[in-house]
Amino acid sequence: MTPRDALEHLWMLAGCDSSALGWLDMEGGDPGLPSIFRVGTLAAASIGAAGLAAAQLHALRTGRSQRVAIDVRRALAAFRSERYLSVDGKPPTELRHPVTGHFPTGDGRWIQLHANFPHHLAGILRVFQCADDRDAVARAILGWEGAALDDALAQAGLCAALVRAPREWAAHEQAKAVASLPLFEIERIGDAPAETPRADAGARPLEGVRVLDLTRIIAGPVAGRTLGQHGADVLLINGPHLPNIAPLVIDNGRSKRSATLDLRDEAACEQLRALARDADVFVQGYRPGALATRGFAPEALAQLRPGIVCVSISAYGHRGPWRERRGFDSLVQSASGIVWAESVAAAKQGNGGRKTAQPFTAARPLPCQALDHATGYLAAFGAMVALARRAREGGSWHVRLSLAQTGRWLQTMGTLEDGQRSPEVGAADLADCLEEMDSPFGRVRAVAPAERLELTPAFHARPPVPIGSDAPLWSAR
Repeated sequence: MTPRDALEHLWMLAGCDSSALGWLDMEGGDPGLPSIFRVGTLAAASIGAAGLAAAQLHALRTGRSQRVAIDVRRALAAFRSERYLSVDGKPPTELRHPVTGHFPTGDGRWIQLHANFPHHLAGILRVFQCADDRDAVARAILGWEGAALDDALAQAGLCAALVRAPREWAAHEQAKAVASLPLFEIERIGDAPAETPRADAGARPLEGVRVLDLTRIIAGPVAGRTLGQHGADVLLINGPHLPNIAPLVIDNGRSKRSATLDLRDEAACEQLRALARDADVFVQGYRPGALATRGFAPEALAQLRPGIVCVSISAYGHRGPWRERRGFDSLVQSASGIVWAESVAAAKQGNGGRKTAQPFTAARPLPCQALDHATGYLAAFGAMVALARRAREGGSWHVRLSLAQTGRWLQTMGTLEDGQRSPEVGAADLADCLEEMDSPFGRVRAVAPAERLELTPAFHARPPVPIGSDAPLWSAR
């Protein structure tokens, strides 16, 4: 599958006008990073689809079409944006805690732990009754069978994933649930009059569109950032008690204002309802059903604000036994066979293609958080498609995606036998893909938007700000 094939698949799956595909220019192909998977195709297709959807919204507003260009090299830089970030010329603090990563279990399996948040780390250390030390955790894990440990950590509400072979995952009930879903869903959930954006030849594609961004880490924040770089007014809402990862706040905070609301308090919930009444898009990355308990289910939001577009992002999808399971990109890679396939390929390459007693002796993930980034761009794409439908036919809309659905699509693209021989790419190789701006954090250097629109270039009108820098209020239109 080529990048253009993949983008055309997305465009037709969303029911978009095929004539807009004629506006598209695509360059490059796989492999662009060391991986057997077509990560470059995934990157160019998801980012390109979002860019093309922005151009379509601009055409709805002005009647003017424009060229949209995307190349694999720039798209892959965007897929690793957190790696290339610097502040005042220095790389940010480490993204991962030492206990995060893959460990062998007592029965010869591998398990991945995710301990980047303090409460997750504390829970892991309670289970193992050991010190906050990677070697101590590794010794404790050797006393467990892999499947039993996977279950025990999940039951404790912690974040982990047993490394499964693709065939083993395919037989799992959650994999079957994911396979029953399309890559994404764009569903009409209520009636509302059409809302046609004002005709303004100078306007950016999403100018005047208000977005509530209730997300953290990568996938959801990338969605909000993408909408912002096409002109939306994006208001990030975080709980003041919830942990964040500083480099991701900086990288994904561009084009956003940032406020805090503690939704454990009814007064804060009422403030969020007031914001939602004037919002166009509501993006959330909580586990399925979590916000519904606070009164913010998509159907409730559609009653509160007819015409709203709700976007829901989860780890494993909204069906199946794992629909409420906590997860992150790297964990979904491990659970779904992606890490297994990369690890086996690396082991064969290291042994000259010869088979060994063990499939692999070191776990190898994808060279970037590809499921996170792709899902974020697909979420922005889905939101813009829904806004275009709202402009034409009215209605309230719900866009649903998951990291597992995105991972399944990547796996269906096929593999590259020598893909892992592709050279690594560092920030020094990508000077033309980076931008700089002043911010409260210092001088930020980060990956610029990868999509290039002829008439309405994507850009960040706002620098990133610390969490809670702004009041939970909309800017005047």
